[in-house]
Amino acid sequence: MSALLHCRQKQTYIMTRIDTRNYPETAARRLAESGISSLLARIYAARGIMHVEQLEIDLKKLLPFTLLKHAEAMASVLADAIAADKKLLIVADYDADGATACAVGMRGLTALGAKVDFIVPNRFEYGYGLTPEIVRLAAKLSPDILLTVDNGIASVDGVAEAHKLDMQVLVTDHHLPGDTLPDAEYIVNPSQPDCPFPSKHLAGVGVMFYVLMALRAELRARGTFADKPEPNLATLLDLVALGTVADVVKLDDNNRILVHQGLQRIRAGRACPGIQALLRIARRPASQASSYELGFIVGPRLNAAGRLEDMGLGIRCLLTDDINEANEIAAKLDALNQERRSIEADMQDTALATLDTFDPAESYSLALFNKDWHQGVIGILASRLKDKFHRPVIAFARAQTGELKGSGRSIPGLHLRDALDLVSKRQPHLILKFGGHAMAAGLSIPEQALNEFSVSFESVVQEMLDSEALVRSIATDGELDAQEFSLRMARELQAQVWGQGFPEPLFEGEFRVQTQRIVGEKHLKLKLASPAGSFDAIRFFHADPAPDTVHAVYSLSINEYNGSETLQLIVRHW
Repeated sequence: MSALLHCRQKQTYIMTRIDTRNYPETAARRLAESGISSLLARIYAARGIMHVEQLEIDLKKLLPFTLLKHAEAMASVLADAIAADKKLLIVADYDADGATACAVGMRGLTALGAKVDFIVPNRFEYGYGLTPEIVRLAAKLSPDILLTVDNGIASVDGVAEAHKLDMQVLVTDHHLPGDTLPDAEYIVNPSQPDCPFPSKHLAGVGVMFYVLMALRAELRARGTFADKPEPNLATLLDLVALGTVADVVKLDDNNRILVHQGLQRIRAGRACPGIQALLRIARRPASQASSYELGFIVGPRLNAAGRLEDMGLGIRCLLTDDINEANEIAAKLDALNQERRSIEADMQDTALATLDTFDPAESYSLALFNKDWHQGVIGILASRLKDKFHRPVIAFARAQTGELKGSGRSIPGLHLRDALDLVSKRQPHLILKFGGHAMAAGLSIPEQALNEFSVSFESVVQEMLDSEALVRSIATDGELDAQEFSLRMARELQAQVWGQGFPEPLFEGEFRVQTQRIVGEKHLKLKLASPAGSFDAIRFFHADPAPDTVHAVYSLSINEYNGSETLQLIVRHW
């Protein structure tokens, strides 16, 4: 079932379709027979859960590290390095996944007896990944082995430079490989060719966690723990959960276990001081932490360091065991995030002014540049414009080297990295370098090539996308029965781990608007009535009045006020 609605953006009309998710009834019936409520059963079935075993959240149900190509071989090299007292240097990435992967590597390797330090490139000086420049900087610290986290799969030149300087390189990454792999000693990446690991959706932090599991097993086999206890790697799962959610990788069965276990630690007050401090500065109780807090509260504050200054600040926040130091760093990160939001708002205003007469019907893509845009914030700008216009967007800023750095975000149906690859193959002079995923990618182009790139990118997008994909789609789990409008059901839904590829349930229905008023100057507080009853509701960041009746898309939530809890509908669209 689907409904079509028109969203007005000045002269622009963006078609929005509301679709009800289909689900295999046999799977829903099987899940319900196992004791799951009929509503959750159909929700799970619509998300690919065929058997109740897929919902297991015990760590013993994690996929074994033995399936991850080269994990055991890399563990052997690391164990030898520990035995020989060699110096390891982690080369991190400057986003939340890279920061958490670095912190997991630092904490885990140290606990397992390694001598280890880290370096993280400043995105404005060195760019992304293990470049020859960052290798030469790393060499000043005299490491024996460079260990990349959340980068390295495309660092052919960087690995070659490291070998020239007599350093070994171990690559841990999760990004898609290019045509040529770097000549590292070992690469652990579920996306590399011939890797049998069933889940291709591990974040960079997840890959590092798996390497640590393999290393602990290798050290166990060597008798390292014969006279001392083994480190408990589960203490790192709060960091693994944060990086996994913040990097917006698919929450498949394996990733849901990692995130669930990490959230359990956070809720129990056993997170590292840095995560606790970041939740505290945002006034979010750790006991109620969910994927939302990780993705939209903690993650952006951590990312602000890499976007505006240096991710070293964020990594130190995750590494310190001193709660006072964690609070101080969290306050700095919160201030940077406020600055980032201000910069972003100005950039968005500029972009929307430029696009004042833009009609999505006339274009399949957007590529924009402004000489005043901040290189660290263009990814967020691209994401905002993608959401607004439902088109693949690449936003460019001028880099210190004189070229343009672009950050892109895509819509379902267009694999952005593949699109850039096709542009590059057809016109090799246009893109200096690129990399990324289906939904997000980065690239560099010569400034004089902007117009030519925009035309070429538009041509490729038109080939790869059909017109149906240009209609914004909101997927719901259908309508609720009267008895499903309950606090019990809201709690049951709130207890689950939702996220990318395993989306939070949304429902739809016809409502009569009984009352409405503005609260907090920008939110619409409503009383909605249907045959199922009368319900409190709110639509955040939407102050326009509602009509007398609405076909609404909403989620169930719990409103806490003066110690009491009531059911509240959060309206996402009407």
